[in-house]
Amino acid sequence: MKPKSLGLFAALLSFLVLAPLPHAIAENAYHLGIVLGLSGTGATYSQEAIEAVEIAVNEINAQGGFLGQHPIEIFIRDSQTRPEIAKQQALALIEKKKVRCIIGTYSSACAIAIKPICRQKKVLHLASISNSENITKIDFSPYTYSVVPNTYMMAKGVVLGIATLIRDKGWKRYATIASDYAWGRSSQEIQVQLITATVPSIELVGTYWPPLGETQFNAYIVSLMAKKPDFVLGTIGGTDNAFFMRDAREYRLFKKIAYPGGLISVSELIRQSQSIRRGRYARCRAPFFAHHDNALMKHFVETYRSKYDRFPTDWSVMSYDAVHVLKQAIESAGRIDSESVKGTLKGMRVSTTRGHLYFRPIDNQLSCSAYFGRVSDSPDYPMPIYSNLQEIKGPDIWRPEVEIIQARSNQ
Repeated sequence: MKPKSLGLFAALLSFLVLAPLPHAIAENAYHLGIVLGLSGTGATYSQEAIEAVEIAVNEINAQGGFLGQHPIEIFIRDSQTRPEIAKQQALALIEKKKVRCIIGTYSSACAIAIKPICRQKKVLHLASISNSENITKIDFSPYTYSVVPNTYMMAKGVVLGIATLIRDKGWKRYATIASDYAWGRSSQEIQVQLITATVPSIELVGTYWPPLGETQFNAYIVSLMAKKPDFVLGTIGGTDNAFFMRDAREYRLFKKIAYPGGLISVSELIRQSQSIRRGRYARCRAPFFAHHDNALMKHFVETYRSKYDRFPTDWSVMSYDAVHVLKQAIESAGRIDSESVKGTLKGMRVSTTRGHLYFRPIDNQLSCSAYFGRVSDSPDYPMPIYSNLQEIKGPDIWRPEVEIIQARSNQ
């Protein structure tokens, strides 16, 4: 989608709701709020998330809505990837639109910003893209649940994969580059800690923190290449990642220095299929092809492709799961009020496109997997996917409970 089209898309969605419901039905409607970065670096991921939410909502509404009698009405707002705007939008949705749940956001900083508002107003908050572990680790809210592998889980999954490469290739030195906001900071710091603990002899020779929304990475690339690391560990997403990869190719970074573990979601696999270097090791959060045998995933992929003529991305998968997790919790509670649903979600086992998972009670984190593999072509798909894909199960990589308790006691 062209930039002008994205801008128009964001402007329209800022005011979007589903078609007005008849008065009698509207009184029983379930108001669902969506707060995502519809403009800026998160626009592409957020658009893909909304597409999946609308598919899930249409499926549920075709059956009469939640519990067969509460049709879902969605209200979509743009956070602009700015915490203050996210707070304003969340508060307006709660007070003016009376939403019972907010799904979002793209930015972890935005998710952390709206968490206390949802807690104060007793509104459910499902994090389906943003994944800083601090969303659920500290300043705990019983109303906030995460359906995405958090930064600790992703970092540990990456480190498990990279540690083998470090030993096999004899790497001694590395550098990091990460977006300077909650997700990038959290991911980079955890990865460095875990790499140091796993391979104590490795030397960190440089750290780089481009601001969120950076479009020119030349200076960062020149500087880190001058450090002559054996590999670079990157944590950059969204449009920023596309710009970084563009500049990295210009300097032939990926041919001179290994770049394992960077984020290459299905979005990048589709949109950059011609330019992504085959053989690169990378991570992703919810690749549909890892669960093609799952009945719910098969259904979702077929429905999504039928509507959009392309495969769903990580952001689509996790957002679709978020709506269906909410549906299952409401059905289990037998009610739509957030207090009942919140209590039912605690420790609940749910069916998702990624398999049968559960929420850990101490932090409301879903036991979803992280993924690490090598970008490769496949005869089954029109874009590259991952070969030698490792699915690292959530309970094997999430932070030990004792460390969460300690972190909360230190607040």
